[in-house]
Amino acid sequence: MSDLDLNLLVALDALLREQSVSAAARRLGLSTSAMSRTLSRLRTALGDPILVPAGRGMVATPHALAIGAEVHLLKEAVQAVLSPPSTVEIREVRRHFTIRANEAFVLLYAAGLSAAVTNAAPGIRLRFAPRSDKDVQALRDAAIDLDIGVLPRDSGELRCQTLFEDRYVGLARVGHPIFDADRLTAERYAAWGHVLFSMHEDFAGPIDRALAELGHVRDVRLIVPSFPAVIAVAAASDLIGSIPKSYCKSAAISHIKTFDLPVAVPGFNIVQAWHPRMDADPVHRWLRALIFETFHSMN
Repeated sequence: MSDLDLNLLVALDALLREQSVSAAARRLGLSTSAMSRTLSRLRTALGDPILVPAGRGMVATPHALAIGAEVHLLKEAVQAVLSPPSTVEIREVRRHFTIRANEAFVLLYAAGLSAAVTNAAPGIRLRFAPRSDKDVQALRDAAIDLDIGVLPRDSGELRCQTLFEDRYVGLARVGHPIFDADRLTAERYAAWGHVLFSMHEDFAGPIDRALAELGHVRDVRLIVPSFPAVIAVAAASDLIGSIPKSYCKSAAISHIKTFDLPVAVPGFNIVQAWHPRMDADPVHRWLRALIFETFHSMN
């Protein structure tokens, strides 16, 4: 039976259920001659005639009758395994998902997202992992299920969905002298002491590149590991900072004032990224849709 493939299994089930070559052929959308050749292969593989003439029709052999029910169940099981994932009753699901996101995202959106998940699927638990890097290997290894943030550069194989567009704005404490002038120039902006977020020693980013084109360099006095830390430091000192505009929803923003940057800095997309193997997973697909809806309702 080493030559018995899945197509033969489907054909065998049709032949045993119809007990007719022509009817089995119609059932599977094949020609009668093609089904006759398949029956010949099955007879060789099983060492049994399977169907034999009886008057104007055919009848199954005792061996064929004995295996008929098992063949049908096996065919159904194989088709279930090889079929696309079906819809699920989301309230009955018991799973947990790990989402990699930075601290600011967790502060702004985790509570709302958790409430939405709990309301629709109380058996689903979310875990947020720190976005200490943008390495896509964690998605490949299934260490995380989703990565939310700016798209990694080496993410060609990943599936991505844009959640929203963002841009940088400047910030300083309320009453800061930077707001005294009617117009903030790039030179004056660069000259103030800056606090900025960076996870790496090389902290130069799009703002620095835009300033460099005008011949200016930021006076960076302090580097912190998160945007919430930038907000906290700016609120309590004379240092100025820059954050994504979306973070202006933070409660701490009441202690500071934001301003448009005096240089042209490209905007960027915040995306949710996942590995292609999770594309068709119905629960993962549901979670992605919920995250997208939650972002749009909150933005």
